[in-house]
Amino acid sequence: MLPARLTLSSPSSRNIAVDVPLTVDLNDRVSVYAGFSASASQLGTSDWSALAVSSWNVGFQADVYQQNGGSIPTITLQSTVTRSVPDSPLATTSLNTIVELGYALNADETRGLLAGVQHTRIAVDSPLATVNPNTIGYVGGYYQWNNNWKFTGRVGVQSFGGAQLLNLTPVQPFIQPILRLDLDLLDDSDNRLFGLTAQIAWVPKPSYQVTIRTPLYAVRN
Repeated sequence: MLPARLTLSSPSSRNIAVDVPLTVDLNDRVSVYAGFSASASQLGTSDWSALAVSSWNVGFQADVYQQNGGSIPTITLQSTVTRSVPDSPLATTSLNTIVELGYALNADETRGLLAGVQHTRIAVDSPLATVNPNTIGYVGGYYQWNNNWKFTGRVGVQSFGGAQLLNLTPVQPFIQPILRLDLDLLDDSDNRLFGLTAQIAWVPKPSYQVTIRTPLYAVRN
């Protein structure tokens, strides 16, 4: 007989994903975007899966308030809805919301401090599975050199409520640290030309993620 409640564990895994978003700047404060992601994964000693579209997403980012030399920090709101594909009994829809405060330490806004909260809710199509919310609180700062290279660091704490499938608990709740480092090359209008992100999240074992961003721009004068 099986015990009434089991805990699942899995071997180490690797994942490669490609995000293809289309972003439109409505003005200098609000942007909207939509796109899709394709990914391939490898679990334990098994072979890599084929690269396939895994989700689509829509969202927006807005500066609710801009500091502009004042004493109140810039308040940025970003919200993204992501839907997994293909549809299946355990397909998911997630809502990821970030509220970040950015306080510039000089008039050029090349040095500053950051603080924010990221909250993620995931809904599973089947009542047999439940994924509880994940919340990250973080602080950090940024520095931009005269050649438009910008470094941003964030460190925080991640609180995950766990995930449940039937009478099993594949992922136990945890509270663990998280570290993210960003290196970006910007143009004179602060548009990103190249970006590199390194992140370490304890979930609860360390999970390493490296992201390279190379956007393409279409500009109408």
